[in-house]
Amino acid sequence: MPTHRMATRDEWRAERLALLEAEKDLTRRSDDLARRRQELPWVKIDKEYRFDTEEGSATLADLFRGRSQLLVYHFMFGPDYTAGCPSCSAIADGFDGFAVHLAHHDVMLWAVSRAPIEKLQAFGRRMGWTFPWASSFGNDFNWDFATSLTEQQQREGGTEYNYRRQAPYAPPQGSGPKIGAEVTGTDPATYARERPGMSSFVLENGAVYHCYSAFARGLDGLWGGYQWLDRAPRGRNEPTYWWRHHDRYGER
Repeated sequence: MPTHRMATRDEWRAERLALLEAEKDLTRRSDDLARRRQELPWVKIDKEYRFDTEEGSATLADLFRGRSQLLVYHFMFGPDYTAGCPSCSAIADGFDGFAVHLAHHDVMLWAVSRAPIEKLQAFGRRMGWTFPWASSFGNDFNWDFATSLTEQQQREGGTEYNYRRQAPYAPPQGSGPKIGAEVTGTDPATYARERPGMSSFVLENGAVYHCYSAFARGLDGLWGGYQWLDRAPRGRNEPTYWWRHHDRYGER
C-alpha cells in the first residue's frame, strides 16, 4: 500500500490549484527580494587584493574581464585541504553550464578559495570544471568577506558569519562536518576554518564596489540540485550528509 495520502484526480487538482496560489505569492515575494538586493547601497573597495589565476596575478578589477558585474562564490578549499568541500563542489558542478550565459550578459562568475592555485587547478581538472577559479592565498580577501578563520579566531569566537557573532568552536556532533573533513583530507576543526558564501561586485568608472553577500542557507538557491529535490515527492530527505564529489558516488 502507498505510504502517502491518496486522492482522486479532481481532489488532487483542487489542492494543486491552492498550492499554485501560494507558489505565485512566493514568486512575487522573491521578485521583491531581488529588487531589494539590487537597491542595497554600494561600498567602495579601497584595499588592493591580488589573486593567483591561470593567467597569472590579477586584481579584483581584473576578474571582471571586461564586464561591469562580478559574482564570486567563496568556495571552501583551504590551504590544508586535499580536495574541495563536497557541498561547495556540488554547487560548483552547475557553474560551467550557466557561466557562459552570464558572461554574455555582462556578468563574470568566479570561484575564489584560499588554497594555492596549483591545488585548485588539479582539483578542477579532476572534476572536469572549466569555470574561472582564483586563489586568494596570501591576501585578506577571505578574512574581509568573513569566509575564513585563523585558529585563534576559531578558538576564541567573536568573529562574524552570516551577519551574526560566532561562539568559540565546539567539536561537531553531527556527521556532516566529520564527513566533510574526511573528504577534504583534514580534521573537523581545520575543515571548519573555511566557510561558504557568495559576493557580488560592480565596476564603475574604474572603481570596484561591493554590492551584496550571502552565506549559509542563503546559498540554497545556488545549488540547482536542491531546487529539483524541493519538487521531488520526498523532498530533500537528508537524514545524513548524503552528497559526495560527483566522481565518488560508487565508492564505499
